[in-house]
Amino acid sequence: MNELQAIINAFEASKKNGETTFLATVVSTKGSTYRRPGAKMLITNAGQMVGMVSGGCLENDIYQHTRYSMQSGAPIVITYDTTADEDIVWGFGLGCNGVVQVLLERLDPDNKFNPLRFISQCFTQKQLVAIATIFGIEGEVNAKIGNRLMLNIDGKLSSNIEDINLNSAIMADAQTALQNQHYTVKKYQLSSGIVEAFIDVIHPPTPLIIFGAGRDAVPVVKFAKALGWHVTIVDCRASLATRLRFPLADQILLTRRETLRQQVSANEHTVVVIMTHNYLDDLEILKMLLPSPVPYIGALGSKERTARLLRDLRKEEIFYTEDQENRLHAPVGIDIGSETPEEIAIAIIAEIQAVLANRVGGFLKHRQGSIHQPPSHQKLINASC
Repeated sequence: MNELQAIINAFEASKKNGETTFLATVVSTKGSTYRRPGAKMLITNAGQMVGMVSGGCLENDIYQHTRYSMQSGAPIVITYDTTADEDIVWGFGLGCNGVVQVLLERLDPDNKFNPLRFISQCFTQKQLVAIATIFGIEGEVNAKIGNRLMLNIDGKLSSNIEDINLNSAIMADAQTALQNQHYTVKKYQLSSGIVEAFIDVIHPPTPLIIFGAGRDAVPVVKFAKALGWHVTIVDCRASLATRLRFPLADQILLTRRETLRQQVSANEHTVVVIMTHNYLDDLEILKMLLPSPVPYIGALGSKERTARLLRDLRKEEIFYTEDQENRLHAPVGIDIGSETPEEIAIAIIAEIQAVLANRVGGFLKHRQGSIHQPPSHQKLINASC
């Protein structure tokens, strides 16, 4: 289960128990910080905290702020500035040399602009969505901290931003964020002041299809589910593809290679790992997937075996582009010296995560620039006309 799903589950449980809940969201960062904008933490009035917005340094202070939010009922923005050297001694001890802004709000379970309700729908419907939240206001503008615009990939819009021009400007940026599939922070100039908004992009659980129900597939499922992915096991062996063997899998399909195309569907969001240990099965799977829009195909086996598979595909006049071939990762996994099934699974999941994040893998100490991909900031946007 990933962090966001755990937050949603905790919110639903708190709602059933009649507990008051608060949501803390990182909406802006500058300099070096532990979490990027969009990181969330759920807090209950009983003191339970699910999720993290820092490395553990800010959480207790944010919990103390829930008392103020409980009394006022209005969302607040808390700024943590750790750029001063004195902070290490007198402040929160972060030593990160950065600034973090956190939006803290009390959640109304019945409010349709409750972000967790919208995110839960995103997960259920497997849709990409954007949530724009106002967190900064200068001047006398017709907007409030915590006002939201929520947009799904189909164009369905919900907004409680009353200023028409501001709403239109934020909607345009939310559409762009959806297209880029990346969060952003924007400032809008109105005739009466300035508004700052954080536009987050929420991705549904990554769909992973694993072909093969052998012993080595078990830890792959385990680690994928720890990240909150939606996992499907595909195999023709009823004795192996069982719920007892794969209790965490979301779906188990029993099918032979002759009926793969009828029973298995994959799209541009699906990642695939081939672990059948059967050459003819692998060949049939690649016939289906290599020309498809699937962004990642990992396959067990040596480079020589992979080269033979590609040669046989060409002999059967299965044509694919260079870009499509580059999506095939075989041997699968990042080179971490894996030997055991668990070590191999870590290498596989790490490689998929790197591809999804458009990273090359490797040691962070050798990375040039920021660890987190920064948000796209633009100059002040005129939203007054």
